[in-house]
Amino acid sequence: MFTAHPPTDERPAHVFEGDRAPLASIDHDAVMAAFEEDGAVLIRGADFTVDDFRDFAQHFCPLSVFNESPDRLELEEHGAVQSVNLGADAFPLHPELSREPWRPDACFFACLEPPAAQGQTTYCDGIAIADALPADIRAAMEGRQLLYIQPATSETLKYWLGSALATPQLLSEQPTDGPYTFRAVGNRVVRYFTRPILSPTRFGDGLAFANFLLFARDYLELPNFPCLDDGKPVPAHWMEAVREAAEKNTRQVEWLKGDILMLDNSRFMHGRRAITDPDNRMIATYFGYLEDADPMPGEPDRPVWRQESFKPPSIPRKDNVSV
Repeated sequence: MFTAHPPTDERPAHVFEGDRAPLASIDHDAVMAAFEEDGAVLIRGADFTVDDFRDFAQHFCPLSVFNESPDRLELEEHGAVQSVNLGADAFPLHPELSREPWRPDACFFACLEPPAAQGQTTYCDGIAIADALPADIRAAMEGRQLLYIQPATSETLKYWLGSALATPQLLSEQPTDGPYTFRAVGNRVVRYFTRPILSPTRFGDGLAFANFLLFARDYLELPNFPCLDDGKPVPAHWMEAVREAAEKNTRQVEWLKGDILMLDNSRFMHGRRAITDPDNRMIATYFGYLEDADPMPGEPDRPVWRQESFKPPSIPRKDNVSV
């Protein structure tokens, strides 16, 4: 049996606590109701295998997306369950795969082996960040888009346009229902898409600061990816206000074996503290799309990632921003 505990100011996740109860015995309807209302669910003290974890995640999100960023292990034969990044670095807050158009609806993290020290996963409600911003900065952000623009590799062109050779005809006839716009800029081709700085969430009416900016600026040290919709950098004082609001609202999970954290990826960002001993930490992940969910604003009407489990085209690391 699992006992439910509603969120608190110091713990914004809805907790379902068990005493080595089988994960399959949890009330899925109650978990989904808490997920829709609160955006963060922590299941503590469950008994499960990797396959049990996959089955649990697929109850809510039958379709998964493969995270092609480096330093991850595939933990089961279907590739739907992967490890987190196996390094030791601290990571700033970010929604999973928000650097790409196919951001998943939900993130699931499962503790198979807790770290000996440090290595906590952080999480933060993007609505709380948006609400904590100074009124003038929030007003300036509302209605503005972030532009995610990168070089288009031959693999990307082949996958989305059917040819690795970006002829003028190919670029003029590209499909309007794809995730990117491709354009020739000088002697190269770029791919880009846009998303709001303050974005609507899957559930509820609030706007959330839930995007790639903090990870890009504070870990990857990218000064202009993403940039504003007019091509200008995001102002430094906006970023400082976001950091201050995020710091006040960030909480962390002190991992115990049998924990599962489920996050609304349209609303919550996550990161991690530095890891003292990464060899003894194993957190499994599943990223997926809610069953029968409509596309989010900015997505095509029938994106491929909402029709089948999705593995993006392989992109050489030197040409791609990774998380």
